[in-house]
Amino acid sequence: MKVLLVKPYNISDHIQPSLGLGYLANSIRCEHDVEILDCIKEKLNIEGLVKYVEKELPDVIGFQFYTYDFNFIKNAVEKIKRQFPAITVVAGGPHPSSCGPEILNQIEGIGFLFQGEAEKGFPDLLALLSKKNNDFSKIGGLIWRKSAVQSVCNPPVFSENVDALGFPAWDLIHPETYPEAQHGAFFKNFPIAPIITTRGCPFNCTFCAAHRTTGKKMRTRSAKNVVDEIELLHHKFGIREIHIVDDNFTLNKDHAKSILKELKQRGLKISWAVPNGIRLGTLDTELLELMKETGCYLISVGIESGSDRILKQMKKSLTVDVIRKEINFIKSFGFEMAGFFIVGFPGETEDDINKTISFARELPLVRANFFTFLPLPGTEAYTELEKSGELCNVDWAKFLFTSAPYVPRGLTRKKLKKLQRKAFLSFFMRPKIILKNMMAVKSFRHFKFLLRRAINWLT
Repeated sequence: MKVLLVKPYNISDHIQPSLGLGYLANSIRCEHDVEILDCIKEKLNIEGLVKYVEKELPDVIGFQFYTYDFNFIKNAVEKIKRQFPAITVVAGGPHPSSCGPEILNQIEGIGFLFQGEAEKGFPDLLALLSKKNNDFSKIGGLIWRKSAVQSVCNPPVFSENVDALGFPAWDLIHPETYPEAQHGAFFKNFPIAPIITTRGCPFNCTFCAAHRTTGKKMRTRSAKNVVDEIELLHHKFGIREIHIVDDNFTLNKDHAKSILKELKQRGLKISWAVPNGIRLGTLDTELLELMKETGCYLISVGIESGSDRILKQMKKSLTVDVIRKEINFIKSFGFEMAGFFIVGFPGETEDDINKTISFARELPLVRANFFTFLPLPGTEAYTELEKSGELCNVDWAKFLFTSAPYVPRGLTRKKLKKLQRKAFLSFFMRPKIILKNMMAVKSFRHFKFLLRRAINWLT
């Protein structure tokens, strides 16, 4: 079968390879003709995507589906199915993993959804579709229509042996063709490629739904497998910087150390960073020294709030004092550090947000991101807000960190955006921080990208 895997277009300025689609492509390429299309990178809106489909005429289209992709996918699927009714449409990712059956009701043209990981289930589905077999009951994680009024959710399956999944289909992704600033706004070397070394998250942060997609149990790739991939990216695609985008790269210290020791032994000359963030309290002296020796230059951390009350509500299992101590410990090894913060969390007050702003300025960070709270489906916070009636008629098109789709009681959206702007300007408009970040600008094109991103955040 001919399969087209699609990363939908959106206004995000994060243009980075889709590891999820890369792994999916690898899982089916032995039996099927597969292609990956990144609509953001290729600047393809719905009309552009439909023209591409008309040219390629795939049998199956698979969409990567984040919550903010809802409107694009809905409109794109309607147009594709109207013009090419024989094409089977499948979608998977965070939103289907959390909202499953209701998506089948909302987007009639989608034939199948996957919750959780799909590297095992997707090949099985394609095999049945090839044989025109409708017995979908044994495909792990599949959400399908049993009748016009009944949908079925098969239990998700999470691969125990992550090495066995192979590498993403990098030759279909072409990582060397992606722009400089990907997951993070800054970088040290270029070209850049992201990798993951673990899957799963055992924590219970009330604002995060990662466990819906990759499970609660943490599973690790072997050190050899990880560094083999880095070596492949380095030698075959000219990659000079790696972004480890795990949710929990340093949670299993022995695992992280084994990867870095293998990397050190092979002598690869690369830089690397953890722009997705690591969990505070998971680092020790040996690990930090290995990170430094192997080319790590930036450590990002999820701090979230400067209010102990809000941290407790988030179930972060951290306090302001612990965060301060851990950040200073990491900084003592000479790393540059970036912090992630959330403003507008349920129950948060203006005073809480001002505490966060002051805390961010106090810490030895070179950069900080102040995200407005997103009530992501599948999170504990989303469930509680639904029960309380605070969530109604959510506009998925505005479901971005810059859009403030949710505002806590006692604040207005205008006030929340004003506090977010205050946080950014208060943090970045200091001579020392301005100088450090200006020195990290690589080119005029990079400067224009940073300026565009700043405008997006501040307007």
